[in-house]
Amino acid sequence: MGEMTIWSGVRERVEALARADEAQQVFGAWDLAGTSGHHFRFADPLSEPEVAEAEARWGVSLPTEYRSFLLEVGAGGAGPGYGLSVLRRTDAGWLWSNVDRYLRHDYLRLPFLTEEERWQVLAKHDDRQPLLSGFDDEEAYFAAYSAWMTAGDELLDRVTCGALRLSHEGCGYCGWLVLTGPESGRMWADDRSGGGEFRPLGETRTPVGFACWYLHWVAGAEAAARRPPRRPR
Repeated sequence: MGEMTIWSGVRERVEALARADEAQQVFGAWDLAGTSGHHFRFADPLSEPEVAEAEARWGVSLPTEYRSFLLEVGAGGAGPGYGLSVLRRTDAGWLWSNVDRYLRHDYLRLPFLTEEERWQVLAKHDDRQPLLSGFDDEEAYFAAYSAWMTAGDELLDRVTCGALRLSHEGCGYCGWLVLTGPESGRMWADDRSGGGEFRPLGETRTPVGFACWYLHWVAGAEAAARRPPRRPR
């Protein structure tokens, strides 16, 4: 019998939910047609050499909890939202699957910005917003404004450099795992698409790491999938 770890029995618990009476009540497991969704399925676990190869490819050291998940539970699949991004070897090398939109893999090794650095980057961009009063004609203004908006879209990636997008709930709401700097190993929530913020989970002294985040989802999914169905009124 193998040594017990934080992930012991987790894969079995999640896979068992597919057979629960109210499994479809778990958000992201199925869509309304019953086709897409993670269906409580995992990609196969990776080997130690495979994880090391992926780390070397992108110049990162994966946080311990997430790394052990890849080795013991699976390379992705069932998880919060519409499931975890899958790490797999492709013709282009090791890549994380697209969980919402294109992931800048070349940004993974960059330093994760501090709150002050993030504020400065965004403030500088806001200060550069073109004003109609500064142009002789509207055509030049609209061209400058369009370029400014494009730069703003690029900042969406800049402020999350050094982090890995692991899951999404649709409409741009995503869960990120920080890979670099003092925040490495901490989960962050991206609520910017709804007017919210890119924010850390947990408190300063009790940050939420990958294991806490994932196991919280497992417990919630078990509660939802085994909840007695509502009786019609």
